[in-house]
Amino acid sequence: MNKKNIDLVILAGGKGTRIKKYLKGYPKPMLKFNKKYFLTYILNLTSKYNFNKIFILTGYRSKIIFKNFHNKSFNFIKVKCLKENDEMGTAGALSLLKGKVNDFVLLNGDTLFDIDYLKLINSLEKKKIGIVSLVKNISQNSVKLNALSLHKNLIKYNNGKLMNGGVYFFRKKILKIIPKKKCSLENDILPKLIKNKRVNGKIFKDFFLDIGTEKYYKKTSNLLIKNLKKPAAFLDRDGVINYNYGYVHSKKKFKFKYGVLKGLKYLTKKKYYLFIVTNQAGIGKRIFSLKQFIELHRELKDDFIKHKIYINDVKYSPFHIDAKIQKFKKKSGFRKPGNLMIKEILKNWDIMKKKSFMIGDKISDEICAKRSGLYFEFAKDNFYNQIKLLIK
Repeated sequence: MNKKNIDLVILAGGKGTRIKKYLKGYPKPMLKFNKKYFLTYILNLTSKYNFNKIFILTGYRSKIIFKNFHNKSFNFIKVKCLKENDEMGTAGALSLLKGKVNDFVLLNGDTLFDIDYLKLINSLEKKKIGIVSLVKNISQNSVKLNALSLHKNLIKYNNGKLMNGGVYFFRKKILKIIPKKKCSLENDILPKLIKNKRVNGKIFKDFFLDIGTEKYYKKTSNLLIKNLKKPAAFLDRDGVINYNYGYVHSKKKFKFKYGVLKGLKYLTKKKYYLFIVTNQAGIGKRIFSLKQFIELHRELKDDFIKHKIYINDVKYSPFHIDAKIQKFKKKSGFRKPGNLMIKEILKNWDIMKKKSFMIGDKISDEICAKRSGLYFEFAKDNFYNQIKLLIK
């Protein structure tokens, strides 16, 4: 994925009338399951890709979403919240994006479909305006883009056994046909595009969840744990993933250690979450800037994705008692051997802690792991061989 030209857009403006009694004044995407916002689950799953920006389109009780997500970053992707002044519907809300967005993946804030977004993006044919993810109809009583079939990659209305999966990829020119008034993407816009053969479809068989009905709302916490709770690899960076030449902050000086890409790919295949947890005092000491650090990791993210490796998040600590930047000049539990970086991850993700581990190259990494209740190993010369033995 080229981070320069694809954005992510999340529709989060609905009132949730079908599950109103459970909302307690909150918008649907801000309902909590397993002590986490549903929107957090969505952002965790999507930010492993290298989107340019994430836009959350809000309406009902938008202040709650703004407070928790506006101008925050998820895995180096900045989140921007936009508010519709009047109820605009799932298509009308897209008019807020005009002049702001590139080609974009679009999601519903009350559904989660754990698909390979790159497969969706790469399946869009050149002359088409968009592509819709499809899932086998699972009787969720949806009347929006239901009873569909697929013929030569084109969606058909003919009482088929497929339904809309709620994940789309659109070229930004679709915004030219979106009116600045209340209208529905599913009922007003897409049916016309499907009829005119301007929309592709692609079937996915991955975990699908819609929290918009009472039946599935009640099952959501258990379904999320069942499908998304996984073991995790917590990895120091310099000396574990790359050779430590001292304050590495550019792609030119970043060299992967032997077996790292193969080992990380193996972990990805084995369905491990991958987290980098790294002290970066060079930021606080003004040896390199935060911007340089972020740019390096955005580039690395692209490299990893090309190898089918997905880093789920990177936590870094710029703090040091000798820092030159005042706000970073202090002792902090985020700096290893403190374990606040890991605690933050454990809070925001569903992780099988007993099957998880940490690899580092310093005593401070080992102490951090022990404080977090994680199995620890020092980095060895061949990362791939170490991983294969470790997860046996």
